[in-house]
Formats: sequence, C-alpha cells, structure tokens
Amino acid sequence: MLSSNTLLTSIILYIPVQLSLSVHEWAHARMAFALGDDTAAREGRLTLNPIVHMDVLGTIIPLMGVPFGWAKPVPVNPARFRRNVSMRTGMMLTAAAGPLSNVALAILCTAAIALLGAVAPATAMTPLGLHALLGYSVLVNLSLAAFNLLPVFPLDGSRIVDGIIPYRMREGWERVARVSPIILMLIIFVLPQVGIDLFGWVRWLGDWMLELAGD
Repeated sequence: MLSSNTLLTSIILYIPVQLSLSVHEWAHARMAFALGDDTAAREGRLTLNPIVHMDVLGTIIPLMGVPFGWAKPVPVNPARFRRNVSMRTGMMLTAAAGPLSNVALAILCTAAIALLGAVAPATAMTPLGLHALLGYSVLVNLSLAAFNLLPVFPLDGSRIVDGIIPYRMREGWERVARVSPIILMLIIFVLPQVGIDLFGWVRWLGDWMLELAGD
C-alpha cells in the first residue's frame, strides 16, 4: 500500500504527465480543426484544460506506480476534412501533431530550465520544485513523443505510416495492424522484462538537453 508521502510524490510528478498528455490531445484536435474537421471542437476538446482530456483509468493507474498513463483520445472524423485534403493525409497530419507538440514542449521546458537557472539558481536545489518538475517534463515529453511514434496501432506512428506507405505494401501492413495489440503488449510488458530497452536513447537525449540547459 502506498504511503501518504509516496502518494503525494506520485501526484506531484503526475501533474506534468497530465499536462503533457493534454497538450498532445489538444494538438490532435487543433490540427484536425485546421484541416476542416470540427468534431473535437464541438465536443469541447479543442482546449488545453487537462480536466477535459483526463481519462479516469489512465490517471489512476500511474498514481498506483504503473509507469505509464493516457488521456482520452480526441475524436476525429476524416470525412469532414476539406476536399483538398485526402482522408489518409489528413489523418497522418492529425496524428503527427501530437508527438510534434510533445517535442516542442520538451524544447520549451529546456529553455525554461536555462532561464530559471540564470535568474533563480537556488531553485535547482529544491526537490519537486519548479526546476525539478521542468526537468522531469523534458523526459516525459520526449518519452511520449517516442512512444507514440512507434508504428503500432492505435499509436500515432501507425497513422503516419498508413498515410505514406505505398499501395503495394498495404496488404502486408494491414496484416501487421491486425496483431498490433499483441505487439503493443510485448513492447510495454515483455521487452523490459528481458532487458530490451527501446527507449534508452530517449534518456540520453533528455540528459543531453538538460546538460545543454545547464542543469
């Protein structure tokens, strides 16, 4: 059972996770809206308000110590895209907007750390303070971008591949898509247990960005 201090720490650390997930979902909604689909906007999802994007189960599980979470997917209707945008292209652009928003947020957090270090260096010594949370946000956003770019349905990477894959390869791609849930479970639960780390480069990149910021 989690102690009160451990639970409080989990809640504090989950704040940047939920904010990052909210930016990710907002970016999907914003891109779809720019392409002519107002489905998410009509359902109140074209917002950065984290409460609107929060998924109950996806929020509770990380607080219990499981190292991942999720937000409610933004609804997208490709049939509502503008006539000069094909459904496949529109879905590809909408999907790519999510991970790209997390990359942008990681860069912004890195810049904020550099600025904070220049004007208030003492904050670097405060556990779970703004400086520490910004550093954690860099890693969270890079991880969200990397994970969602995996070409496994229903992750954003699968939508991107679906938008660019040649027609002659689609049959094989669709066969892979049918077993994507199994592949996803292997990636999340099995590979870490056998010592295969697909995202070690993400930590390296995060450390490099923090070093660049003077952290």
